[in-house]
Amino acid sequence: MVQNIFKGLGIALITPFKEDGSVDYESLIRLVDYQLNNGADFFCILATTGETPTLTKEEKQKIKDLVVDYVQGRVPILMGCGGNNTAAIIEELKTGDFRGVDGILSVCPYYNKPSQEGLYQHFKAIAAATTLPVILYNVPGRTGVNMQAATTVRLARDCHNIVGIKEASGNLEQVDEIIKNKPNGFDVISGDDSLTFPMVSCGAVGVISVIGNALPKEFSRMIRLQMRGEYDPARTIHHRFTDLFSLLFVDGNPAGVKAMLSEMGFIQNVLRLPLVPMRINNMQRMSEILKELKI
Repeated sequence: MVQNIFKGLGIALITPFKEDGSVDYESLIRLVDYQLNNGADFFCILATTGETPTLTKEEKQKIKDLVVDYVQGRVPILMGCGGNNTAAIIEELKTGDFRGVDGILSVCPYYNKPSQEGLYQHFKAIAAATTLPVILYNVPGRTGVNMQAATTVRLARDCHNIVGIKEASGNLEQVDEIIKNKPNGFDVISGDDSLTFPMVSCGAVGVISVIGNALPKEFSRMIRLQMRGEYDPARTIHHRFTDLFSLLFVDGNPAGVKAMLSEMGFIQNVLRLPLVPMRINNMQRMSEILKELKI
């Protein structure tokens, strides 16, 4: 089995926009630099938090090239490559530009709600179409289907380059079942900032984080403390951010973290429709919390 290199704090990278709605590439690189200098262990680009469904093919290519060229191999790069048309994903894997990319993140097919066997065959076909490591992404709140632990473990055992899963089901019992039964070399990664502490405590190896866009230093410290078995100080950090976690997704993702980054002076608070900025009252509450945390 190929070994998983995506561990620790992964950043689910946002896409900054200017006031006119165009991609703000300068702010993107400034943000990547900030995250590299404050504890990011890997990047996850062109996924949901990056508002990828609203990006053009040309914008996606430029974002990928900019990040790859700026990171220069200092940390691994995971790139989103998924959808609900298996044949189209396979074609993208065979013909797309994956220069500088160290692995792909592939989400469970959304909207068409396949069976567990359908999910298995979908991801088995994707794994066979690439030599890159594959991280599965289970997020039933977005896709409408939950990949059960038995299906995840079956894929992990049968496909040598499926090396992990980003688990965002919110079901800790399911997470624990995967960790208990998975083969060596396959890892669970948290897909939920608020559940990262309990998931790492159960044996997850890190997180693909939204809040890490804004607070990489603090969040990476929590994970590193846990990895060393220092659970009490890690728990303290986790509890510091409880109120922020609850606000982060109340108006959708990435509205919350973009509001936070705007408050911190990194980006303009602009999203592309159908997403809209965080509501004023929630932004005010977030600003208050950041001041209390002295961030």
